[in-house]
Amino acid sequence: MKHRAALHSPRTIARGTAALLLAACASSHAFVIGVSEGVSYNVSDAQVTARFEPIAEVLSKALKQPVTIKILNSYNGARDALKQQQVDFAFVHPSHVALGAIKGGQYSAFAWTTGYTDYKVSFLCKEQQPISDWKSVAGKQLVMPDADSITAVITRAMLREQGLQGTAVKVTNTRFQEAVPFYVQNGFAAYGATAASGVIKTWKDGGGKVCAESRAVPIKQWLASRKLDAATVNAARDALLSLAQTDAGKRALAASTYVGFVTPSSDVESSLMSWLGI
Repeated sequence: MKHRAALHSPRTIARGTAALLLAACASSHAFVIGVSEGVSYNVSDAQVTARFEPIAEVLSKALKQPVTIKILNSYNGARDALKQQQVDFAFVHPSHVALGAIKGGQYSAFAWTTGYTDYKVSFLCKEQQPISDWKSVAGKQLVMPDADSITAVITRAMLREQGLQGTAVKVTNTRFQEAVPFYVQNGFAAYGATAASGVIKTWKDGGGKVCAESRAVPIKQWLASRKLDAATVNAARDALLSLAQTDAGKRALAASTYVGFVTPSSDVESSLMSWLGI
């Protein structure tokens, strides 16, 4: 009886309770994915969340911890969240925001989105030939999406490398990329900058022309906080890169509308930081 009483002494019970509390706290820690899908497409937060929940479930199993989603529905909100490292992982559509966080040292890229590593801005126009003399563009009207969208950032980089800076071109901004062709078609702008493949296809199918195209830019990067240990980042990366190899992963990709993810290139990122002025 004395032996049994010793097993249940106050000190033993206290130690056991503390261990259980520590285990409960550890198991209840949730990783947070911050998701920024851009501002130039008309989609709701609820739609974005529904698309990423299956991926969060796959990551939760791989990391053996709960994973939650935080929608970053403005660029400045995304910048603040990344600067303060409020999220463990981030899926960031605007490359300039992602690259800013990488350059700032808060995050590193651990995956790019398949099919979005070759994002190019096209200049829609009514001209029959590509732009050969960029000086002729000076003084003309150009319409492009939100000034802080990646499309607008790439467009300004295109103009800079052609010697067109500041107010050399008259710029109009429209909220959504889908509205860009309207301005060109109706004569409100000589050129319309867009990178939306559907918008470009519809324009071409209707007889419209594309008179300039930018260099390729990867968009929709996955970032990992520098606070995370290597094992955690590697587990998340491996889970993302292998999604197409499992039934659960295939379902997650189907819900996300993406076909997969690939390993990023730090050399490309460095080059783009310079070109985009980051």
